[in-house]
Amino acid sequence: MTHVSRHLHDAFPNDADTISRLKADDAHFQDMAARFEAIDAEVAAAEGGDDPASDERLEAMKKRRLALLDEIAAYLAGAGDVK
Repeated sequence: MTHVSRHLHDAFPNDADTISRLKADDAHFQDMAARFEAIDAEVAAAEGGDDPASDERLEAMKKRRLALLDEIAAYLAGAGDVK
Protein backbone atom coordinates (compact mmCIF):
# COMPACT_ATOMS: atom_id res chain seq x y z
CA MET A 1 0.00 0.00 0.00
CA THR A 2 1.34 3.43 -0.88
CA HIS A 3 1.40 5.92 1.95
CA VAL A 4 -0.45 9.18 1.43
CA SER A 5 1.02 11.88 3.63
CA ARG A 6 -1.54 13.49 5.87
CA HIS A 7 -0.33 16.99 6.55
CA LEU A 8 -2.37 18.75 9.21
CA HIS A 9 -3.67 21.23 6.64
CA ASP A 10 -4.93 18.26 4.59
CA ALA A 11 -6.52 16.61 7.62
CA PHE A 12 -8.17 19.85 8.77
CA PRO A 13 -8.67 22.03 5.67
CA ASN A 14 -11.20 24.29 7.38
CA ASP A 15 -8.71 25.09 10.14
CA ALA A 16 -5.75 26.14 7.97
CA ASP A 17 -5.53 29.65 9.46
CA THR A 18 -5.79 28.34 13.01
CA ILE A 19 -3.14 25.69 12.33
CA SER A 20 -0.76 28.27 10.91
CA ARG A 21 -1.31 30.59 13.89
CA LEU A 22 -0.84 27.80 16.43
CA LYS A 23 2.27 26.47 14.69
CA ALA A 24 3.76 29.96 15.01
CA ASP A 25 2.61 30.87 18.52
CA ASP A 26 1.68 27.83 20.62
CA ALA A 27 4.42 25.57 22.02
CA HIS A 28 2.00 22.76 22.93
CA PHE A 29 0.54 22.73 19.43
CA GLN A 30 4.03 22.86 17.93
CA ASP A 31 4.87 19.72 19.94
CA MET A 32 1.72 17.93 18.77
CA ALA A 33 2.39 18.92 15.15
CA ALA A 34 5.99 17.69 15.39
CA ARG A 35 4.87 14.38 16.92
CA PHE A 36 2.26 14.00 14.16
CA GLU A 37 4.85 14.65 11.44
CA ALA A 38 7.21 12.11 13.05
CA ILE A 39 4.63 9.32 13.32
CA ASP A 40 3.35 10.09 9.83
CA ALA A 41 6.92 9.73 8.50
CA GLU A 42 7.26 6.41 10.34
CA VAL A 43 4.07 5.12 8.72
CA ALA A 44 5.26 6.32 5.30
CA ALA A 45 8.61 4.57 5.75
CA ALA A 46 6.94 1.34 6.83
CA GLU A 47 4.39 1.36 4.03
CA GLY A 48 6.99 2.36 1.45
CA GLY A 49 9.30 -0.48 2.41
CA ASP A 50 12.09 1.81 3.64
CA ASP A 51 11.55 0.55 7.20
CA PRO A 52 9.69 -2.74 6.92
CA ALA A 53 7.31 -3.34 9.78
CA SER A 54 5.14 -6.21 10.85
CA ASP A 55 1.42 -5.79 10.36
CA GLU A 56 1.04 -5.42 14.11
CA ARG A 57 3.69 -2.68 14.35
CA LEU A 58 2.22 -0.80 11.39
CA GLU A 59 -1.26 -1.04 12.90
CA ALA A 60 0.04 0.29 16.24
CA MET A 61 1.70 3.25 14.48
CA LYS A 62 -1.50 4.05 12.61
CA LYS A 63 -3.48 3.92 15.86
CA ARG A 64 -1.00 6.32 17.51
CA ARG A 65 -1.32 8.66 14.51
CA LEU A 66 -5.11 8.52 14.68
CA ALA A 67 -5.12 9.18 18.44
CA LEU A 68 -2.86 12.17 17.89
CA LEU A 69 -5.18 13.47 15.16
CA ASP A 70 -8.06 13.18 17.64
CA GLU A 71 -6.04 15.14 20.21
CA ILE A 72 -5.21 17.81 17.62
CA ALA A 73 -8.86 18.02 16.52
CA ALA A 74 -9.96 18.63 20.10
CA TYR A 75 -7.26 21.27 20.54
CA LEU A 76 -8.27 23.00 17.32
CA ALA A 77 -11.91 23.00 18.38
CA GLY A 78 -10.97 24.89 21.54
CA ALA A 79 -8.49 27.21 19.81
CA GLY A 80 -10.58 28.17 16.82
CA ASP A 81 -12.37 30.95 18.67
CA VAL A 82 -9.21 32.40 20.20
CA LYS A 83 -7.49 34.99 18.03
